Amino acid sequence: MKKLRWGILATGYIAGRFADGLATSHTGELIAVSSRSLKSAQTFASKYGRVNAYASQEELLSQPDVDAVYIATPHPFHAELAIAAAKAGKHILCEKPIAMNMAETEAVISAAETAGVTLVEAYMYRCHPQSAKVVELIKKGKIGKVRLIQAAFGFNAPFDPSGRLFAKELGGGAILDVGGYPASFACMIADTASDSENIAVKCVGGLGRIDPRCETDTIAIANLEFENGIAAQISVSTQLNQNNIARVYGEKGSIEIPLPWIVARDGGEWSFDISSDGKDKPKKITGNEPRGLYGVEADCFAEIVAGQKPSAPCMRIPDTRRVNTILEDWQNQLKS
Repeated sequence: MKKLRWGILATGYIAGRFADGLATSHTGELIAVSSRSLKSAQTFASKYGRVNAYASQEELLSQPDVDAVYIATPHPFHAELAIAAAKAGKHILCEKPIAMNMAETEAVISAAETAGVTLVEAYMYRCHPQSAKVVELIKKGKIGKVRLIQAAFGFNAPFDPSGRLFAKELGGGAILDVGGYPASFACMIADTASDSENIAVKCVGGLGRIDPRCETDTIAIANLEFENGIAAQISVSTQLNQNNIARVYGEKGSIEIPLPWIVARDGGEWSFDISSDGKDKPKKITGNEPRGLYGVEADCFAEIVAGQKPSAPCMRIPDTRRVNTILEDWQNQLKS
């Protein structure tokens, strides 16, 4: 497989994590980075060898040697940049959420389809061998028919009304920032249980707290009802620590994943527990992945670009539509 030549749009924390991971991938190399200031782009580029620095996203997107871009800006800029990247003929790996609402999401998808480029929403955990193993065990019926999914992603961040986690104009709120993780996990499991790619889902009973200081949600919970009868309970928070665990309950057993989201970020061992066949003592499933989490994501993306079946259950367009519909419905239910 020919190596993908990557450009990164933005130079913040997550851009650095992706660049670090990309260095461990088998399929990609970083050749360009852009920022709103040339100095910032040059500082970032200097950490990664022979990487070209550009003072604007437009300049980077005009470079013919860039095959794919990773969009690492704050949420409100995702849709605009993804559409611009599609028009420039670049394959797109876009940080979550792919857009601020469903209207923008559909515009991004349409732009990618029109341009004939690959578009993937960057939920890196779904590209990891741990997720692939969970899917494999459920397909084999190791916990029987799946009935219930539980997943949480919550942390306690210092309150900053002007920061991206809280400011309304920056897409603040727990739902937009991390709600897609448990929502996408639930969709992955529901699809696996029915050997489908797009099980219909409804978001019901969304509750939470909207902080009056910033008018964005800091705690939120929701129930998901899937067409195949599976129920999911999901929760997120930006000012409350939670046990960030994912659980899947079947008629014959269960799976508990202690690190479902940030799994072996820099490479290394991963594990989760499975209880099945009526046995009280869970069995530990383990593995070792030398690539960094974001390097695994880059390789999964490259498989899709090459027209191959990805080695893990990474996000596809039907997933993006469902997950972002869930997020929008969830937010609306908190406002009503």
